[in-house]
Amino acid sequence: MNYIKLGIPKGSLEEATVEVFKKAGYVVSISSRSYYPSIDDPEIQCQLLRPQEMARYVEKGLLDAAITGLDWVVENGADVVRVAELVYSKQSFNPVKWVVAVPNDSPIQTVKDLEGKRIATEAVGLAKQYLAKHGVSAEVEFSWGATEVKPPHLADAIIEITETGSSLRANNLRIVDEIMKSTTQFIANKDSYQDIWKKSKIDRLAMLLKSVIIASGKVGLILNVPESSLDKVVALLPSMKAPTVSHLKTEGWYAINTIVDEKVVREIIPKLKESGAEDIVEFPLNKVVE
Repeated sequence: MNYIKLGIPKGSLEEATVEVFKKAGYVVSISSRSYYPSIDDPEIQCQLLRPQEMARYVEKGLLDAAITGLDWVVENGADVVRVAELVYSKQSFNPVKWVVAVPNDSPIQTVKDLEGKRIATEAVGLAKQYLAKHGVSAEVEFSWGATEVKPPHLADAIIEITETGSSLRANNLRIVDEIMKSTTQFIANKDSYQDIWKKSKIDRLAMLLKSVIIASGKVGLILNVPESSLDKVVALLPSMKAPTVSHLKTEGWYAINTIVDEKVVREIIPKLKESGAEDIVEFPLNKVVE
């Protein structure tokens, strides 16, 4: 039987990844005692790995495809196929960013002030690329974790990933510069992606995963509208393209089906009702395939 070897990120992305797969239609079960999650698809074999090393294994062909961060692809200089961008993180469906941070009372204000300083980071390669780009020479040392507590005694500055900045603020650090934004990527080995069967399997999986990301933060709306209110109601509805409008069996009435951002629903439903809409139904979405 044909199958693909798929890397699932262990750690901060683990739970969010399992949830995305669930909404895409795949049940991934991870045991605390195993690094080989089960999945309800016999054509996929999963392995749980740290996202920091995932891109290297994909490049070498030890995995056919994997989910990891763009930052770790860049950090490893991995030559892989970026099949799809999946914008989600451990807390939200937003990018994360790598930043330079220093203590609030540090005299360091710009990247140039890092000259000759000691910088702690988990992304040593990324840090060195950043410093070289700005013509700055500094000592970069690998941090095994708890990087935020290193300044000021063990490091002058850190280069760290952040999603909300709350951990940096909690450790009395401020951001000096942003190095890069990073999103979750679905990547593939170049040779695997040349294989007709594997490419088809990888592309289908990527399409379903991406459909979950597109659907995030959106809901569907169905409502009935009398003909006299149709134009007014349609004008109120934001949608991905245009709402679907169809005749009801009842003469002079229409049904409208559309997709809108969840954050605007509480504002527009009262307006829709006031404009003549009836039988308004809001429903959640798992996938939106463009």
